[in-house]
Amino acid sequence: MNFDFYRKQIVLENDLVRLVPFNKELAAGLRPIINDFEITRYSGNHITNEDDFNNYIDRVNEVRMTGQGYPFLVIDKQSGQIAGTTRLGNIRFDSKRLEIGWTWYSKPFRGSGINKACKYELLKFAFETMHFNRVQFSVDRENVRSQRAVLKLGATQEGIFRCNYMNASGECRDDIYYSIIRTEWEEIKRTNFVDCHGVTNY
Repeated sequence: MNFDFYRKQIVLENDLVRLVPFNKELAAGLRPIINDFEITRYSGNHITNEDDFNNYIDRVNEVRMTGQGYPFLVIDKQSGQIAGTTRLGNIRFDSKRLEIGWTWYSKPFRGSGINKACKYELLKFAFETMHFNRVQFSVDRENVRSQRAVLKLGATQEGIFRCNYMNASGECRDDIYYSIIRTEWEEIKRTNFVDCHGVTNY
């Protein structure tokens, strides 16, 4: 495990969005926006009270501390508000692959362009800074909105993983997997992200 990677303070940004490492202090800004069934329905979390929220924050914060992934808070640069959260996970340095996911945004930022700007920075970082070969995405089989969003990035649908995770109600759920590989990235960046300008900082 590459613990040096998880110790880095990675900040990614462009004209629309700024991604900063998830931390408890800033994550308190999620409290007013996370109590939304549209956010949690396809996840392992039901957040209906203060204890649920605090447990969620502790779990996400632990992800980076234990080398399970690198979560970010997503900040809308125009308003300065926290729009949601996203993550690099299932990181395999030996195989040079990772997954982008665990992403959600509050209602005002859905369909605003924030997701595309966010994914651009994460993909650019994975392929151009980390020099990984594969980025994958997994989406609940019934989450049509997220499926469309991943396809708009230029990802290729690969297959259905049955009973791939348990949601917060204990139901066995199917995921659809998608991927982008390194040899596709330059063309995808040119055709799908032509409007995403800015500088990535590391």
